[in-house]
Amino acid sequence: MKLIQDTKEFFKRPFFSDERTLWGLWMLLPLIAALLKIHKHNNYLIFRGVFWHTWDKVSLYTEYPQEYFDTNHYGPFFSLVIAPFALMPEWVGLLFWLIALSLSLFLATRGLPIDYRKKVFIYWFCAHELLTALFMSQFNIAIAAIIIATFYCIEKEKDIWATLLIVIGTFVKLYGIVGLAFFFFSRHKTKFVLSFIGWSAVCFVAPMLISSPEYIIAQYHGWYESLAEKNGLNMFSQGQNVSILGLVRKISGCATYSDLWLIVPGMALFGLPYLRFKQYKNAAFRYALLASVLMFVVLFSTGSESSTYIIAFMGVAIWYVTAPWKRNKWDIALMVFAFILTSMSPSDLFPAYLRKTYVHPYALKALPVAIIWLKLCYEMLAKDYGTPTKED
Repeated sequence: MKLIQDTKEFFKRPFFSDERTLWGLWMLLPLIAALLKIHKHNNYLIFRGVFWHTWDKVSLYTEYPQEYFDTNHYGPFFSLVIAPFALMPEWVGLLFWLIALSLSLFLATRGLPIDYRKKVFIYWFCAHELLTALFMSQFNIAIAAIIIATFYCIEKEKDIWATLLIVIGTFVKLYGIVGLAFFFFSRHKTKFVLSFIGWSAVCFVAPMLISSPEYIIAQYHGWYESLAEKNGLNMFSQGQNVSILGLVRKISGCATYSDLWLIVPGMALFGLPYLRFKQYKNAAFRYALLASVLMFVVLFSTGSESSTYIIAFMGVAIWYVTAPWKRNKWDIALMVFAFILTSMSPSDLFPAYLRKTYVHPYALKALPVAIIWLKLCYEMLAKDYGTPTKED
């Protein structure tokens, strides 16, 4: 424990908590990622292609081996999101895309009405996981920002903006739909429902502005088929299904059972805390649900990959800092476990033998987050979030 205490004292130095340092760090990371990926940024080429293929009215879900490897799995609305960057020269667009992703999550975290010191911890704890996602040019960074910003808007009674964020996230990658989990905390439920319907209509037709109604409707159908096919391919893929679902399936080696045997109990466990109505008034309980949402959406998706864990890792950090009680040594051990196995395992600092032999084949990156999520579910079901207490 002395090492942990010495580390805490080191990071208490003013330099590490200065907002300029944090801004600099989170703007430096996308620059590093862009420079290291200047000749290898396949995902960005796929994203860029969504705009140009929409503009040319060709299929968004066909392979284009002359342009990039793999296929697109984002919705037609993404053509408008990526448009400003697709219009730039390729590497310039990549750089500004990565900056925009990092900036979105930085600002979403900055807006959370929690103690500044807690934000400092989140920024530092999640920085390496952010870099992992930036290397893959992943929109998952923005998904994490969207979920957190949705929660913030609900807290501030800005339901119209909250529903816009939910719809944007959903129409790009479906993950954004989990923002509906905060509906029960809304004080303006009618406004929430009506604005959600309205924004859904707007975002559905918006891509037609740069193409045509017939083309976009056909692409929505193609999107559905693309996701259905990908779900089947993800089952035993080393690069995909880095989740509770993948962890169980890859360790068991069994392909015959349905994921519903895990998803249904997981959804029940996720939903049970909603029955604690008296806890809704406690901000710490609502933050716990935010953390649960951020972890759940990754842990129970067959499409989760290593770079998706920026979403879950933000949840882990929020879980740790927002509890109204003092975290104990076991919680600290779980955070260390998560940082080493979940965040560091994809890097060259982690033993390559362990990564290639155990972590990747068995989706072990999901294990620490899964344990933390289960502990969080227990806390939300058993603990009082209203009165600060000390854990033994």
